[in-house]
Amino acid sequence: MRGGTGLLALLAGGLALTLTACGGDGGGSDDAKPELKVSTGYVPQPVGHDMAAGFFVVTNKGGADRLTSVTSPLAAEVTLHSTKDGEMREQDSFAVPAHGRLDFARGGNHLMFERLRHTPKRGETVTVTLHFAKSGAVKAVLPVKETTYQPPSAGETQDKQ
Repeated sequence: MRGGTGLLALLAGGLALTLTACGGDGGGSDDAKPELKVSTGYVPQPVGHDMAAGFFVVTNKGGADRLTSVTSPLAAEVTLHSTKDGEMREQDSFAVPAHGRLDFARGGNHLMFERLRHTPKRGETVTVTLHFAKSGAVKAVLPVKETTYQPPSAGETQDKQ
């Protein structure tokens, strides 16, 4: 019995050392708290009256997170979409990598505002609430731009939001 207790203590100590070695200081860990910032967002003025698109960038200076949904007073429903090889697909969520970014841009990931409560016009703003698995709700205000608006490339301007 006594030998069994000693073996258990040895195993427990070894496990504690292993967990400590894997844990590190948390600086680069996906378990670290996310530090999210939403920027460069916009909604192109829609051509129709029942749907609109939305774009933005989520920058993360902390641990990984996941965008799980978006809500807005503008629309009865806001869905997440990706576009790959010209095909648009609805997504349940998007990963926000640790110390990385999640881009929503024309021809790629985007929001679809469905069953609009009113048609947004250039010069207005659209409030959205981004819901994240770890960070909770994050509000952002997206300006409505002209239908053909293309944001400047990263080298042309700094984030203005």
